[in-house]
Amino acid sequence: MPLLVLVILSLHILAATFWAGTSFTLARTGGAAGEILFRPQMGAALIAVLAGGYLWHELHAGGFGTDEQVLGLGALCALVAAGVQGIVSGRAVSALRRGETSEGEARSRIAIGQRIGAALLAVALICMAVARYV
Repeated sequence: MPLLVLVILSLHILAATFWAGTSFTLARTGGAAGEILFRPQMGAALIAVLAGGYLWHELHAGGFGTDEQVLGLGALCALVAAGVQGIVSGRAVSALRRGETSEGEARSRIAIGQRIGAALLAVALICMAVARYV
């Protein structure tokens, strides 16, 4: 496997691990520190998605067998997770920073976005782990 693919794969795994880990933690803690972790989390999501796109292009172009279908489902779940977290949690973080909402209400909305995102990311992680074996 070419060195560049290995480097991008490592970036994909590291970014996705941070993204999923913060999602699971924020979902479990009711959004505590969500305003602090939001930007790094969305940055990790962007890196994971871009790296995943590159890996798809390099390793799965031209085919759409069962493994690509499972990976595609995982990728779709990850994209939806990023959208939900960006919209639901992002709006709550923005409202909290502008003082338009109470801290408790913002944390509740952050947690909702993170819970939905965490569930979708769990599906994405499972898909990526099993795709090779289906």
